[in-house]
Amino acid sequence: MNAASRAGPSGRRSTWAIVIVVAAALASAALFLAWSRSLYRLGFPLDDAWIHQTYARNLGLLGEWSFIPGEQSAGSTSPLWTGLLAVGHALRLEPRGWSYVLGTLGLLATAAVAAGWARRRAADRAWLPAAVALTIAVEWHLVWSAVSGMETILLAGIAALSLSMLDSETFDPFRVGLVIGLGVWVRPDAVLLLGAAAWSAWVRSDLKASRAGRDSLLLVAGVACVFVPYLVFLRVTGGSWWPSTFYAKQAEYAILRESPLLDRLWEVARAPLVGTGGLLALGMMADAIEAARSRRWQRLAPLVWLMAYLAAYAVRLPVTYQHGRYQMPVIPVLIVLGWAGAAAWLEAGVKGWRWVVGRTWAIAVAVVAAAFLLLGARAYAQDVAIIESEMVDTARWISTHTPEEAMLAAHDIGAVGYFGGRDLLDLAGLTDPELIPILRDERGLAGAMGAEGVDYLMTFPGWYPALAACGEAIYTSQGSFSPAAGGENMAVYAWRPEAFAGQPACMLYSP
Repeated sequence: MNAASRAGPSGRRSTWAIVIVVAAALASAALFLAWSRSLYRLGFPLDDAWIHQTYARNLGLLGEWSFIPGEQSAGSTSPLWTGLLAVGHALRLEPRGWSYVLGTLGLLATAAVAAGWARRRAADRAWLPAAVALTIAVEWHLVWSAVSGMETILLAGIAALSLSMLDSETFDPFRVGLVIGLGVWVRPDAVLLLGAAAWSAWVRSDLKASRAGRDSLLLVAGVACVFVPYLVFLRVTGGSWWPSTFYAKQAEYAILRESPLLDRLWEVARAPLVGTGGLLALGMMADAIEAARSRRWQRLAPLVWLMAYLAAYAVRLPVTYQHGRYQMPVIPVLIVLGWAGAAAWLEAGVKGWRWVVGRTWAIAVAVVAAAFLLLGARAYAQDVAIIESEMVDTARWISTHTPEEAMLAAHDIGAVGYFGGRDLLDLAGLTDPELIPILRDERGLAGAMGAEGVDYLMTFPGWYPALAACGEAIYTSQGSFSPAAGGENMAVYAWRPEAFAGQPACMLYSP
């Protein structure tokens, strides 16, 4: 029998595995979108996606990096994702559809990278890459991120690629650094991958300082080649070395950092475990134990990154809203290490306890993945309905019922920036970073609104009760999906503090 004929069945199995994974990813994305369309309409599950679309539209059609045309700013956290979206605007493609296509391709790319990583990590287990790729294709967090309009799935793929390269027998620190630097253009927190890469460089060198030092320098050089232009870009467009969102989000949720650190760590760590994550974590622990037992310390690099990544969010931005969106990039690591760690159970003899545990675990993963795919689709549809009925509908009302020259203060700004067509003062500080120090100071915000000549305020009443008391409500959305601020609807106020200055609720403002 020749080599080609021996390879035939294996090649056919590989082809069928690819077909199944692609079909599963497409079907998962289609399920989420169909559920969303049936509940209300297609859209995005968070307002931030419309911020990306606004920057992308101005870049694709006007050739400028701005949120408001003609006003350069650095409110987009992910220049690479915004650039990809801008291609669709330049080609006059439907923006939501183009975003869904990019996200689904990102999901498939992440599955392919993770499958390759699993093959590299356990070359003797031919079934492992297919199991990993299929799990990623139907994991509800990752499907949610793929059709969210956000860059999350790209960071997940970049993280998986970087960590996969650390498992290579031919470790190339400079190339790893380039990939990490590229990840920073997706999200600045990708720089944390540098810690895992440094760990790998040192343990591979058997702690020999000369070799470890050389590899570390090559690693830093690779990152710098891509990271330094990113810093320059931010400095030129926004006047600071980090995106304005980096400062604004931390300021907005600073109160959360007052809770005990262990509570924050638990809240952040458990977000990716909802669904199959809890089961996969058991396999990941088994994989880590085996790596330590065999003294293959470089195989712990992914776990080093995962722990550092979650700890960084627990310390600086301990938020888990939108189903733990910021924590989702660790899920491919959970999947790869989880399946790799459970492989010994799955391949154990029929009569052993490991065989029972392995089969039970695998069945549980499959059942939980299917159940949470349905639950995730329902949650996604609800998320989209909230944004569409509150943010988008209100933004469209503003575009047709307020003067074109009007000045609007708003929180959030994504949908109103894209559909409203008005000058904006961003009360969250993303595009107006000078407001970041006073984000929670309604008196200070009132002064800024007066200085900017604000005509209208758009907000949930519960977010800025004192500001809302200084205006006349002229529109309230009719959305029936919003749980925000105790079930309130988005409102638009004619900003008339002089008329309300004598009322107790509006005493923060002095005309």
